[in-house]
Amino acid sequence: MAAVACFAVVAAVRGWEPTQRTRLGDFAGDGIAARVPFEVEDTAQTQSRKLTARAAIPPIFQNDPGKLSGLDALFRRQLNTLASSESWDQAPAPARAAFGLTVAETGDNRVAAEDAARNRFRFIRSVLSGLPAEGDDRPAAAERLDALTGQLRPLLAALAEIGTLNDEALRANDLTEDDLILVFNPGEPLPPPESLSETDVQAKTHTTNWLLTQTDNFDTHWDAAPALSALRAQVERWLIRSVPPSLTADPVATERARVAAEEAVPAAKTQFVRGQILVPPGEVIDGNAADLLAEEHAALVALAGPETRITRAAVVAGVLIVIAGLIGAFLKRNEPRLMSEPGRLASYLGLVVTAVALGRWLSFDPWRAEAVPVLACAMTFAVAYNQWLAGLTGLAVSAVVVFSTTADLGHLFVLSSAAAAAVLPLSRVPSRSTVIGVGFFAAAVYLVVSLCVGLIERQPLVGDWSEALVVTQPVLMNGLRGAGWCLLAGYFVAGSLPFIERSFGVVTDISLLEMSDVSHPLLQELVRRAPGTYNHSIAMATIGETAADAIGANGLLLRVAAYYHDVGKMLKPHYFIENQTAEDRGRHDELAPAMSTLIIIGHVRDGVDLARQHGLPQRIIDFIEQHHGTTLVKYFYHEAGKRAEAEPGHEGDAEESAFRYPGPKPQTREAGVMMLADAVESATRSLSEPTPGRIENLVGSITMDRLLDGQFDESSLTLREIRIVEDSLVKSLIGMHHGRIKYPDQKD
Repeated sequence: MAAVACFAVVAAVRGWEPTQRTRLGDFAGDGIAARVPFEVEDTAQTQSRKLTARAAIPPIFQNDPGKLSGLDALFRRQLNTLASSESWDQAPAPARAAFGLTVAETGDNRVAAEDAARNRFRFIRSVLSGLPAEGDDRPAAAERLDALTGQLRPLLAALAEIGTLNDEALRANDLTEDDLILVFNPGEPLPPPESLSETDVQAKTHTTNWLLTQTDNFDTHWDAAPALSALRAQVERWLIRSVPPSLTADPVATERARVAAEEAVPAAKTQFVRGQILVPPGEVIDGNAADLLAEEHAALVALAGPETRITRAAVVAGVLIVIAGLIGAFLKRNEPRLMSEPGRLASYLGLVVTAVALGRWLSFDPWRAEAVPVLACAMTFAVAYNQWLAGLTGLAVSAVVVFSTTADLGHLFVLSSAAAAAVLPLSRVPSRSTVIGVGFFAAAVYLVVSLCVGLIERQPLVGDWSEALVVTQPVLMNGLRGAGWCLLAGYFVAGSLPFIERSFGVVTDISLLEMSDVSHPLLQELVRRAPGTYNHSIAMATIGETAADAIGANGLLLRVAAYYHDVGKMLKPHYFIENQTAEDRGRHDELAPAMSTLIIIGHVRDGVDLARQHGLPQRIIDFIEQHHGTTLVKYFYHEAGKRAEAEPGHEGDAEESAFRYPGPKPQTREAGVMMLADAVESATRSLSEPTPGRIENLVGSITMDRLLDGQFDESSLTLREIRIVEDSLVKSLIGMHHGRIKYPDQKD
């Protein structure tokens, strides 16, 4: 399991890659030079090129030639209207406007404008009247109009093929006559983005006015239409006023083409050579420098071949195995139970791996929050096990996280100091505010140590105050940020205490206080069904807690465990002396000693079952199992011996092993104290006159009996501690059974 955890850590810290040691705001005391040649994209120049490429793509328009259909018929009707009018005044206004025969001037200029319009009208009529019909020398009005309309159709076809706009369409699309556009017919595929900016696929805005007056595209059509060419100026005016826009803007295609043009632009690169200074000496790493160092690190990682990666991963794994071996030796010596139970060991190793993985992941900018998982891990082990294990694990996790990230010894000192500060006050957890207070204490330690280490490394006291302030400010900001993360770790652990207790099988003082409430359903049931056992449990809890506190054990744990240690008696309460009435005294007289022993011993198993049914933690269940250890049920054992002597052939019915509790023996100091408290509290009730001398002799006799029977061999209780417990129990029992003054009228 440890080997699997080591390889999991190698994967979590990416042990086959060199570490990225620099962070935003770090101090580059000696400067930082490039370790390998690399190139970095010049984002500003690349963006400028992209904007240029985007701007080079004109708006895209789709051409619909069908919008110009029917114009030849309109042209013929309006020419016919002019031909049928005898004078300019008789010509309809729409026809005059279409051919530019209107008068816009006012005042003195109006007369001249009207004369000019009349002259143009007469000119048009003269052309219309002088046009010979096809195959006939005589003028024919209908045939003349048909001829002119036929000569117009090639012009309209050419305009429809090119596509047209008018002034209103220009304003709607925010264009001017000098802007360039791209024209495509519906369904026609767009050329590649790189060719869209070439001049051979671009054209100026296709207004009808610009096409007719600024280009020579239609000269061949005019040359082929002599009759229409005579009216070229008037026909051009009619076309400008009458031809609708056949081009429609396509913003989706335009944006797609511009995006494609941007993507086609190659990134601008800046080359760096090995040894080139990336961060000058004495500078603080800012955002640009951090990005540059990240690119340099990526280039270094890319150069590592398979052999290099495997070698580096093997070295990292070797270091982790050494650390795991040291921690394993400590666990084997001081926490054998953790080593012997796979579930507990898996929880321990899983939390360590998780803390390392999260610590490395959170160590990067902008979080820099590796203190949260490191301190949370150390505080969890302090709550679940002990401070020594928590401190050792916190140091190991801090070392792995630091050397897999910045590899900064100063940062390791800061982080490990904060972890130690978070572990030292957690010998007990009487309330959640205690854990939060530990977070504040760890935050203060982190801030002070971080400032001291930062000032020592950067030496800002040399020089003027302005320079010292510039160097000190990042140190202060990093310290405050780390202190904030330490405080968050305290709140996180405080809120996670129920999960920690459930995962690691521990019981904090908070849970113990909750379970000590006499309104607990199991205790209420015990009061109802076995009141004598309940009173015994309360009395035993009182003297046992005092004795445990006297040797530095957890008195609160013992008191709560004492409340529940005999709950199994409630299933057969009348077989136990403290619950028997006068009519119940002879219950065991009807049973064989072996059967009575099974009933007496069975209350341990029944208590364990009831505790599990009510969700009591394993620590409390351990007390129920261990409070009698493997002691002998002496009364029934001696009764069996007497019967075996009186009945030949039944000597085997009095074997000692059949009259002993199944155990196990007490495994903790608290369980050992509970065994003594349980025994002496019950025994003193049998004293007719519990004088101090009798109580002291009784307690001493029971203690020696348990000691010689080997019941304390696995509890880690020392002889000195047993003596202290014995004295405490004697004092408590004397206080409980102190003598009282007999009143004159009191009967015995």
